[in-house]
Amino acid sequence: MKNEQIKILDFVTFKGRNIFSPKPVMKMIVDIGKYKDMPTRDLPGFNEKLLDTFPGLKKHYCGVGYEGGFYDRLVEGTYIAHVLEHVILEMQAILGYDVRYGKTRVMDNPSEYYLVYEYQNEVCGLECGKTAVFILNCFLNGKDISVEKFLEYLKKISINAELGPSTSAIVEEAKRRGLPITRIGNESLVRIGYGKYSRLIESTLTDATPCICVDISCNKQLTKSILSEHHIPVPYGKVVYSEISAVIAANQIGMPVVIKPIDGNQGKGVYLNLNTEDEIRYAFREASKYSTGVIVEKYVKGRDYRILVVGNKVSAVAVRLPAMVTGDGIHTIRELVEIVNQDENRGEHHEKPLTKIKLDSVAENILAKIGMNFDSIPEKGQVVKLRTNGNLSTGGTAIDCTDIIHPENAELAILAANSIGIDIAGIDVVTDDISKSIIDTGGAIVEVNTAPGIRMHLYPSQGKPRNVAADIVDLLFPNPESYNFPIVSVTGTNGKTTTVRLISHVLSLSGKTVGMTSTSGTFIGDKCICKGDNSGPRSARTLLSNKSIDVAVLETARGGILREGLGYDLADVGIVMNISDDHLGHDGIDTLEDLAFVKSVVTEAVKKGGHAVFNADDQMTPYLIRRTKADIILFSKQTIENKDYQQFIHVYADGGWIKIKSGKKCVNIARISNIPITMGGIIECNIENCLAATAALYSLKIPFDLIAEGLKTFKSNSGRFNLYDFKDLKIMLDYGHNLSGYQQVARACEKIGFSRLVGVIGMPGDRIDESIKSVGRFCSEVFDRIYIKEDACKRGRKPLEVANILYKEIVNSGFDKNSVEIIENEVDALKAAVQNAQKGDLIVVFYENLEPLQKYIQSIEAESAKLITA
Repeated sequence: MKNEQIKILDFVTFKGRNIFSPKPVMKMIVDIGKYKDMPTRDLPGFNEKLLDTFPGLKKHYCGVGYEGGFYDRLVEGTYIAHVLEHVILEMQAILGYDVRYGKTRVMDNPSEYYLVYEYQNEVCGLECGKTAVFILNCFLNGKDISVEKFLEYLKKISINAELGPSTSAIVEEAKRRGLPITRIGNESLVRIGYGKYSRLIESTLTDATPCICVDISCNKQLTKSILSEHHIPVPYGKVVYSEISAVIAANQIGMPVVIKPIDGNQGKGVYLNLNTEDEIRYAFREASKYSTGVIVEKYVKGRDYRILVVGNKVSAVAVRLPAMVTGDGIHTIRELVEIVNQDENRGEHHEKPLTKIKLDSVAENILAKIGMNFDSIPEKGQVVKLRTNGNLSTGGTAIDCTDIIHPENAELAILAANSIGIDIAGIDVVTDDISKSIIDTGGAIVEVNTAPGIRMHLYPSQGKPRNVAADIVDLLFPNPESYNFPIVSVTGTNGKTTTVRLISHVLSLSGKTVGMTSTSGTFIGDKCICKGDNSGPRSARTLLSNKSIDVAVLETARGGILREGLGYDLADVGIVMNISDDHLGHDGIDTLEDLAFVKSVVTEAVKKGGHAVFNADDQMTPYLIRRTKADIILFSKQTIENKDYQQFIHVYADGGWIKIKSGKKCVNIARISNIPITMGGIIECNIENCLAATAALYSLKIPFDLIAEGLKTFKSNSGRFNLYDFKDLKIMLDYGHNLSGYQQVARACEKIGFSRLVGVIGMPGDRIDESIKSVGRFCSEVFDRIYIKEDACKRGRKPLEVANILYKEIVNSGFDKNSVEIIENEVDALKAAVQNAQKGDLIVVFYENLEPLQKYIQSIEAESAKLITA
């Protein structure tokens, strides 16, 4: 039985842009067992059962590109993993989600497949995947199941996982304006924007609303006291804690009265127009279920209005009508409610514009007062109210009145919100006519609500819909500057860390607080807030949530893109430094084009008006250019002559200068000899890094003189080409970890000069054997003496496995056995190289951990050691 089942091996969620799609997707890995050799045409009755259960599959396009294409594939014979992909998409579609993208591919093991499918609701996408596997397993094993029950369950959990209607409306408005959205957890808390101007919002509660003001608004009696201080009309009332006190207070105030919890919400426990002691006692008992204290206040006759105040203006006004039905002389109240609830605009909770009417004890008591029950048949045209309040959450409806509110009422509503200190407030007013001042009519403000729902304004049952979400986004982001948070994302094989540090340095000179992620840590300004390799999407997301930063510069590594996609939405500048054969043979990346495809995600995810920056000297650049829609800037170590590249902006080295050419205009930025990290032009790869950084800074509209100043003052190259000059030898520490990196170092060493070139070499364990061997062959050609060390982190390799591969390849290349040895620890290897050094040696260490090596160098001869460049 086990061998006949589809097994789920893994699930990965890509919440942001990724190698599969710009939309969120899930990746499921499954083992289909014996069905790897059994296409659907060979499974008796399977296709019929599948299509009877999911008839919508007949319209799926599939990869063939036409409606019904998947059906044709079923008939011809496709594999179960492919069927699973389409069933997951169809189930989501049945639940109301517009998802269409899917992809299924076989893996190295012929029974294992990965399938990728689009989702909109993460909980729904995950559960549909699991449920689809269960359903197909039942089909394959001849079991009958009720798919409808599964769909009911999936619908329920999907609704619970959705953003609330208020949050959702604000999020959609923010997206229309190009603002990035980050959902935090599975509730309705979201972050809009990044960095300094990012804002948190949950429903209509913002991060600017003080906690104490929320507490005040939740205490209805305290709220009334503050409103009274500002001469705002409120109903007179008292707080009581027992039935008898409620009766006494009602008699003192004068009938009719209102009873409600002191800190309730959504109309729970609110009873209006009470005229008898029995009504008061019952209402007190019900209100006490929601609060220890209960308010008894004067009943104000009139209609129930909600005024939405956003900032210092009235955004919308609606009159709220309680849940009710209108009799037809035929149907019972219960049946009439069922008819009303069939309206597609009514949902179980807040997922739709209106909420279904519920027949509960509250409705039962209201009906009892007029001598009716749920089975009563109202006369034709008779209106039967089932609630005393007009809250939408209890089945009420709303009519827009925004255009008729009296100016004085609007001013009082704004004053009420400001007096409590709430930026977005729902002001409840009871008056006969909102178009007349409540000062004149005897109306009153009865509540000030924090986090008011906005469904009634977005989807009124009558009147003009009001896009109040736009007013809320305007409040959160009041000017163009608050919309724009600059992001630079840098990827490529080599040079990423140096380039992000250089860009960050220049931006800091402009007075900005710069956040940076890199393989050496996460930084805010000069402070490292998290050490380690932080070049993945999680580090990016963490940094972008920090409200102290004005701009972010992100090192974006291949591994993170493959694992989780990008950690941001869109960048202003996306840079691909270069593409060389590093990390090939892993994660399905076998060719340079495969690697370029992964890294192209960075330059595809660029804002309109932003730039993709490419290396004109790199062989993969034509491929990368074809994959981006962004405007392009090319950089090169020489004048760019390629006729296909002439329409782009050029940043290049010529005549000892870094230059920018846009159209016919050419500007000299800085002399290369004045840029410390190039060592007077010796280190070619750092010239490239300066060119890429200049391109990004030009795209961000940084002034030319500030770019030049930044290039000339940047001296910290953390990890690359750190050269120490002693009396009789030099030591260079470098993070080169692939053939291209080794070649860059060798070229620099040739220009520095030496009597012997000594290498302390090694390679990360997660490279394929051929990549390790290619470094070994290269080292045998350029070094006079070699010490092979091994990284402490084996990355899946056995101890000394990598070192032995290097040793064998070096010796097989004809290198003298007496001039190469393995010393596992890299500090010990450097010590041996120093102890055996000859005058004029240049020792190059391709390190794993920088700090221990630096400490050793400082201990050799601290007073004479001179750091030429860092």
